[in-house]
Formats: sequence, C-alpha cells, structure tokens
Amino acid sequence: MRVLSDKLDKEVEDVTRDIEAYEACLQRLEGEPRDVLSEADFRKEKLKIEEEERKLEAAIEEIEKQNAAVNAELKELEQKSNRFKELEERYWQEFNNFQFQLIAHQEERDAILAKTEVSQAHLELLKRTNVLNDAFPIWHDGEFGTINNFRLGRLPKIPVEWDEINAAWGQACLLLHTMCQYFRPKFHYRIKIIPLGSYPRIMDSNNNTYELFGPVNLFWSTRYDKAMTLFLTCLKDFAEFANAKDLENNIPPEKCFNLPYKIENDKVENYSITQSFNKQENWTKALKYTLCNLKWALYWFIGSTNFQPLSAMVSSATEVPAVGSLYAKRGSDPKFVARKPATS
Repeated sequence: MRVLSDKLDKEVEDVTRDIEAYEACLQRLEGEPRDVLSEADFRKEKLKIEEEERKLEAAIEEIEKQNAAVNAELKELEQKSNRFKELEERYWQEFNNFQFQLIAHQEERDAILAKTEVSQAHLELLKRTNVLNDAFPIWHDGEFGTINNFRLGRLPKIPVEWDEINAAWGQACLLLHTMCQYFRPKFHYRIKIIPLGSYPRIMDSNNNTYELFGPVNLFWSTRYDKAMTLFLTCLKDFAEFANAKDLENNIPPEKCFNLPYKIENDKVENYSITQSFNKQENWTKALKYTLCNLKWALYWFIGSTNFQPLSAMVSSATEVPAVGSLYAKRGSDPKFVARKPATS
C-alpha cells in the first residue's frame, strides 16, 4: 500500500509542475504587445498573400508539368532500359550460342587438322613407297628365284608345276615391259614383251612372236627357248640403256648401272637359259640369275624415275634388302653384295 501511495504522490507532483509551466507560459503570452492591423493593411497584406499564393500555385503547376514531363521521360527511359535489358539478354544468349558454335568449330577444326596431319604423313609414306617394288617382290626360295612368291625353274626333286612357272614368267614380263615402256621413245624397244598374265609372249625385231609359257614338249621347246633368250636380250638392252643414261647424267663410269650377272646371247653368267638339252639345275640357276638382274634393273628404275601408275606418285627409292635377298646367296661373290645401283 505504501508503494502505491508514493507512486500517486509522485504523479500529483508531476501534474502540479505541468500546471505551473502552462500558467507561466500563458502569462508571458498575455503580457506580449498585440499588433492589430488596420483594415487597409489587412487588405494589402491579404492581396500580397494572395499574389504569393498565385505565384506559388503557378510554380506548383509548372513543377507539376515538369514532373509530368520527367515522369514521361522516366517512363520512356524505363522502357528503353527494359529493351536494353532484353537486348543484353539476347546478346548474351547469342554470345553463348556463338561460343558453343566456336568451340564446336574449333574442335572440328582440330579434328580436321589432326586428320590432315595423319593424311599428310600417310601421303609422305605413300610417296616413299614404291609401287613396282611392292607389286613385284623378287626374292629366293632355296635354289629358286621367285617373283611374287612364284618359283621360276624346276629341279629333279622339286618339279614345280607349269602353272607356277607360267605365273612367274608373266610377272617378270609385266615388270620388264613396264620399265621399257616408260622410257619410250628414248629406249629403242626393238624386242617387245607382250604381258598376257600367265601366257606372255615375246616379239622379236622381225615381228615374230614366241610363247613364253608351258607345258613344253619336244616340238615346242625351241620356241620356248627362243622366247626366254629374247627376254634376256631385252633385259640386256634395258641395262645398256640404263648405263648410257647414267653416263648422260655425268655419273662416273665405275658407278654407272651394270647388271650383276653378265648376259651373253642365251647365257647368264655362263648358265644357259634354254631348257632343251640342259640340266634342270643349270636352267633353274640361269633363271635365278635372270631374276636377280631384273631386280637390279628395278632398283635402278626406282631411283631414276618418278613412275606414276594410275596417278599414284612413286618418288623415292627404297634400299636393296641385305638379308635374305636374292643377292645375298653367293657369299664372297661381289655381284651378290647388296647395294643400290647408281641413280641418275
């Protein structure tokens, strides 16, 4: 109860002080002099105030017009801002699309460049690849010379089928004919080889044709022997042409092309290529040496020409294989030492 009484006493004191303050203020106001305007001054003051009011109203009206213009301009700017935002959004969309397309094109370009690089490397490999050397691999199989794995010759213990011998002659004829034909008309192709698959023929300078395929019987053996002899003669003519061409290109005589095995009439290194009245061993060896000579002629041709069969460029010569080649079977005989013939 005492706390409540103290609280009420305090509130009474506060109210009393407020009353005293109001009374002091009222007395001060009542004591101030009062300036009462006359009727004329009042009208004059009134007119002045009204004039100021009109000016203020005119100013307000002008400000409202300006405000309206500003609002209109603001609205227009907001519309432009919205359009700019739309344009910016569209720009970034198009920019992102362009970036994606650019990345895709760059990846495609990189892929194309990679393919181009691979293709270029493949092209360079093809340029270094010789078509004739790949098409007519000349090798050996024991006592037999081979071309495209077809054995040329027969032995008493190894009677090679005539179909295989004919195929070997067909390959040899096609190769020699291709090389001779390339140099025409500079090369006087007086003995013509007629490659007809496994049934090749040889035409002499009098246009007499001889069959270079078997099987051969007693009555036909002379024609077969003549065909093989003519093949040797044609190969010798081509070798002499190659030697002369090297000399024309100022190659020293000791480095000019020469066959490793001497050809004289129907003999290769003193082994007759004729089959009649000849041992099969000697005939087979003569054929092997003939293929060896043909291979040397091929390597000279590779190094001296830019042969382009069917528009496929063949530009660089490959090295003569030193191991397992047809040349490497006679040991110390220098004619069998693997080397690349001099090129023009």
